[in-house]
Amino acid sequence: MSKFKSEFVNIMQERGFYNQCTNIEGFDDYLYECEKQGKPAVGYLGSDPTGDSLHVGHIVPLMMLRWFQKCGHKPLTLVGGATARIGDPSGKDKLRPFLDEQTLAHNIEGLKKSFSKFLRFGDNANDAVMVDNWDWFKDINYLSFLRDIGTCYSVNRMLTMDSVRTRLEREQPMSFLEFNYMLLQGYDFCVLYQKYGCRAQIAGSDQWGNIVSGTELGRRKYDVELFGFTSPIITDSNGKKMGKSEGNAVWINDEKLSSYDYYQYFRNIGDGEVGKCLRIYTDLPMDEVMRLEALQDKEINEAKKILAFEATKICRGESEAKTAQETAVKLFEQGMAGGELPSIKVNGDISVLDAFLQIGFVASKGEARRLIKQGGLKVNDVTVADENYVISSADFKNGEVKLSQGKKKHGLLKA
Repeated sequence: MSKFKSEFVNIMQERGFYNQCTNIEGFDDYLYECEKQGKPAVGYLGSDPTGDSLHVGHIVPLMMLRWFQKCGHKPLTLVGGATARIGDPSGKDKLRPFLDEQTLAHNIEGLKKSFSKFLRFGDNANDAVMVDNWDWFKDINYLSFLRDIGTCYSVNRMLTMDSVRTRLEREQPMSFLEFNYMLLQGYDFCVLYQKYGCRAQIAGSDQWGNIVSGTELGRRKYDVELFGFTSPIITDSNGKKMGKSEGNAVWINDEKLSSYDYYQYFRNIGDGEVGKCLRIYTDLPMDEVMRLEALQDKEINEAKKILAFEATKICRGESEAKTAQETAVKLFEQGMAGGELPSIKVNGDISVLDAFLQIGFVASKGEARRLIKQGGLKVNDVTVADENYVISSADFKNGEVKLSQGKKKHGLLKA
C-alpha cells in the first residue's frame, strides 16, 4: 500500500529520491489535489551557469523534475544569470571567480541544452519553461530590496545556515556579497510563485538552507506555504560523490564527453551501486529494477549493461545509446576497435608520449612516463615498456592504432 496520496511523492520514496521536505504532508496534499483536479502543480530547479554543461552529479534533482513532469506537473528550470554573478557559497571554501557577460551567455546556452535532454519544453500545460533570474534582478533597486526583503530575514538565523556556519567555523572569510546569496535565492522562489504559481523547489540536500530562506520569505511576505523537497547526495561505496570519473566530470552535453564515455561511466559502476543507479538514473519500472538489482556474481554485468544503455538513452538518445553499446561489445567482447572511441588524426610517426597526451588520456608527458613505468599504457593491446617508443606506420592496422590506459579507457589514432 502506498504511503503517500500523490503519485510523485510515492515515486520519490520508492526510488530513493526523497531526503527531506519542509512539510511532506502538506506537499503531498498539494500535489494530490492538483492531480485530482487534472491541474499541474508547478515546481522549479535552479542552476547557476558557472559552467556550460551539467554533469552526472546534477542529474539526481533533474531526474526528480523529470518524474514531476511525468506525473502531469509543470517544471520550471531557473538559470541564475544574476546569482552566478555572486556564486553560491554552499560547500565552497572561498569566493567563486567572477564570470564575464560573454561567458555567462555561453554557459546559459549550455545549460539549456542539458535541461532539454531530460525535460520536454513547449507551450502545453505541463511543458517545461526556462527562466533567468537576471530578468528580475537587473533593474532592482538596492534600497527597496533591503527594505522590502531584507527586513524579513534575521542575521542570527542566517548565521546558523550550513553555508555560512561551516565557513565561519573554519575561520575562512565570507564576503558580504556571498552572505546575500540566500536572500537572492529566497526572492527567486517568491518571484516564481507570483509569476507562475510555483510552490515547490526541488534540489539536492546541499541547498536546504537556501530553500528554507525562500519558504520562510513566502510565509512572511506573501502569507503562502511554499515547499522545499530535496534528494540525498548520491555517493558510491567509498563515500565519494557520484559524477566523477578518474577525476573528470561526467558531462551531460555531448560536445564535452562522448556518448561512449558516458555509457562506460555507468557500465563500470561498482556492483553495490547498480540497484541505486537503476532507481535514480533510469526510467525503468520498479519491478524490472528489483529483478536486475537481485542479480549476483557475473550476472550483475548484464544489469550494468542495461543501466548504461538506459541512462545513455535518456541523456543522449536511443541511437547514441545503441552505438555506444555496440562499440563496447566490439571492444570488450569481440576484441575489435569500436567506431565511437575518442580518436585523433595523425600524419606520420608520433611518439607514444605525444599520442597519449594529444588524445587526452594524460595531462602531461610526466604522467605518461609514470603510467608506462606502472605498465598502465598499451598500444594495440601490447603494454608499452619504453617511454621513447615511436608509433609508426608499422603499428597501424586498417588505418588505426588502438591506445589504452588501464582496462577502461581506450582511443584510436587514425592515419
